[in-house]
Amino acid sequence: MEKVKVMIVDDSKISRAMLEGNLKKTNFEVCAMAANAAEAVQLYAEHRPAVVTMDMNLPDADGIECSQRIRAIDSDAKIVMISAMKDASLVAKGREAGISAFMQKPINTNDLIDTLMMLCQNKVGKVAVLRESYAKPFARALQQGLFSLVGVHSEVEVELDERRFLDVSGVAVIIGLTGYPVGRAIVSMEADTMHKFSMIMLDKESLEDITEEEASESVEESANIIVGRGVSNINDIFKDKEMRITPPGTICGSNIRIASPKLTTFRIVAKTRIGDISMNVGFAEGD
Repeated sequence: MEKVKVMIVDDSKISRAMLEGNLKKTNFEVCAMAANAAEAVQLYAEHRPAVVTMDMNLPDADGIECSQRIRAIDSDAKIVMISAMKDASLVAKGREAGISAFMQKPINTNDLIDTLMMLCQNKVGKVAVLRESYAKPFARALQQGLFSLVGVHSEVEVELDERRFLDVSGVAVIIGLTGYPVGRAIVSMEADTMHKFSMIMLDKESLEDITEEEASESVEESANIIVGRGVSNINDIFKDKEMRITPPGTICGSNIRIASPKLTTFRIVAKTRIGDISMNVGFAEGD
């Protein structure tokens, strides 16, 4: 895949170096760096990057004025404000100037990549955007949630799932995703893993102390928390496209088949000492 060009505007040499380091080994390539507004406008005209990261405080103008100058050259310019400040007044003024997104220093590398991917989706492709900006935040939520809920460490894998059916034996918790993008998340595991999971979560001494109802309800509540955390991770970045979750529905049994038509779906698997715990996240096609 061709690299997507990024221009960094920041008067701090250290900040410029840190941002450039954050973008290494990604689909993004730093094509220019500017230390002031005049230089930023000149370099933008020369390089026409796909996206600009913009500091608020520059020696010859603030980031909002610099953004306005750039958008006078290119009204479609995509600009991410990265500043030590991030208050409501600043965001409102930035929106009026055409700034696309706002991040506060120090920034998280994953959040930065998620933001750039979303803004440059026409260049990086729909599947890449959904994987990086939406599926991976759910993968982080699954990994973090398993540790916080039951103290289980995990190795997490994310892959595109082109199957039109999800086959489950054990338990599957289905949670709808509303807002943008619309979709659904399914957390599933085998029966043996379900019982071990609930035993730890409910602090029981043995598997015999867990009823089937307690086991399934423990997984349902955990799935609701994990998927909710994933949605919150996404909403923290994309303020204007808020996602929400619907109440969970749980199915228990063997040879459960769940269809996923017209969804771009990712299979997320957390490998743990009590067994594999899966999350299948699908997003509706189209805008």
